[in-house]
Amino acid sequence: MSVTRLRSASLPLVGSQAAHALVPELVVISGKGGTGKTSVVASLAVLAGDMVLADCDVDAADLHLVLEPTVVERHGFVSGHEAVIRQEDCDACGICHEVCRFDAVQRVEDPPGFQIDPIACEGCGVCVYLCPAQALDFNDRPCGEWFLSDTRCGPMVHARLGIAAENSGKLVTLVRQQAKQVAVSGGRSLILVDGPPGIGCPVIASITGASGVLIVTEPTVSGLHDMARVLQLTQHFAIQTAVCVNRWDLHPEGTTQIEELAGEHGAVIAGRIRYDTAVTRAQVEGRAVVELGGPAADDIRELWARLRPWWLSYGRARP
Repeated sequence: MSVTRLRSASLPLVGSQAAHALVPELVVISGKGGTGKTSVVASLAVLAGDMVLADCDVDAADLHLVLEPTVVERHGFVSGHEAVIRQEDCDACGICHEVCRFDAVQRVEDPPGFQIDPIACEGCGVCVYLCPAQALDFNDRPCGEWFLSDTRCGPMVHARLGIAAENSGKLVTLVRQQAKQVAVSGGRSLILVDGPPGIGCPVIASITGASGVLIVTEPTVSGLHDMARVLQLTQHFAIQTAVCVNRWDLHPEGTTQIEELAGEHGAVIAGRIRYDTAVTRAQVEGRAVVELGGPAADDIRELWARLRPWWLSYGRARP
């Protein structure tokens, strides 16, 4: 089977959304955790230079562990509402307890009455609407924080979702929006996004409207299966997709299967990265592997040499 490999020529854009983006945006994702996605992103950030970083893996952000950002701005993230009982106005009629479908209203004995479990509360507002004493407030729900930081590779927008908090997709969208503003105001030529693994809402929020997606996978059965799901997702949104196989030399036959499957889905092969203990050493030292050198660093440099013309060509064609 013929497999399209990404070379130093320009990569064609797909979809009208990319044509209208202010700054080209590469989102690096994976079908599963543990493929080495963040390590690749950190190295690409070192090599890219004139770019803005965005860590959109808000449920388990870890890019900051390698790039050691210095926080410049810190903002709260508010999404949805939560009910709170004003105990001084509550007459303990129990209507809120009866109508709550999520068992968020709990009975307390001392003093007798009710209280809201903030983790169980879904913010539907039924209890607020039906309370005859109007003893409930419907406050904005704090769900986490987002940050604008400086790193040795350039500005970085990242976030932290609160414990048991929801709406990670909305927080991802906020991070991307802020990264675009920083890129435009600072005259940066590229946005590099560390996306979350999987195919859920945070991933969809990370890739929608992006210029392109790089999938980092590994030559295992689960790597093959999960990459196939991600390829279906990027096909659905008509986003140009490239694939990189990490630790390919541990299972060359599996690597061939992955590259053939990528070709069947219209993705291009951006490169292969060899297994290298320097990657673990770099993580321990809080550095990107390209800052240490070695076989994996050489492969990532070749990967970037193939990817970079995409954005150079896109920048010239931009309206």
